[in-house]
Amino acid sequence: MRKFLKQWVPSIAIGIILSLFIRTYVAEAMRVPTGSMIPTIEINDRLVVDKMLWNSSLKHGDIVVFHPPVTGEEHTRYVKRLIGLPGDTIEIKEGTLYRNHEEIAEPYLQEAMTYTFGPVTVPADHYFFLGDNRNVSFDGHLWDTPFVGKDQLIGKVLFDVNQLF
Repeated sequence: MRKFLKQWVPSIAIGIILSLFIRTYVAEAMRVPTGSMIPTIEINDRLVVDKMLWNSSLKHGDIVVFHPPVTGEEHTRYVKRLIGLPGDTIEIKEGTLYRNHEEIAEPYLQEAMTYTFGPVTVPADHYFFLGDNRNVSFDGHLWDTPFVGKDQLIGKVLFDVNQLF
């Protein structure tokens, strides 16, 4: 028994430490509990999230996981599409998204937005997010503070495991 423990305990310990390190700092798998990103991401889809944001840059259209600026939801993870980068002016009118006064084509939406929003300008070190299922998504257009701070970002979605199979 002593020989068994001497051989396997270090390997198991190293495996656990590596697993925790990777999940905390590199990448993590997660499941989506809501329909706010339908049709892009369905309820219960499994995503792989890249947590090394320092190694990549965010761009319009990226799908990102973050903690929202919503009272009582600060530790919940939200998955939404990045619509506004720092300095962007965002407006929604007549069912269309405008970024910096330019109409934005959004082929991933199933229906036009039924609300108006803005114009608002995204502050420095903040981002603006909307769900793809816009008319039912609890996102930036409904929050008291519509912007997510850079320090609240968790990671960028690399891929949806369910779409691979």
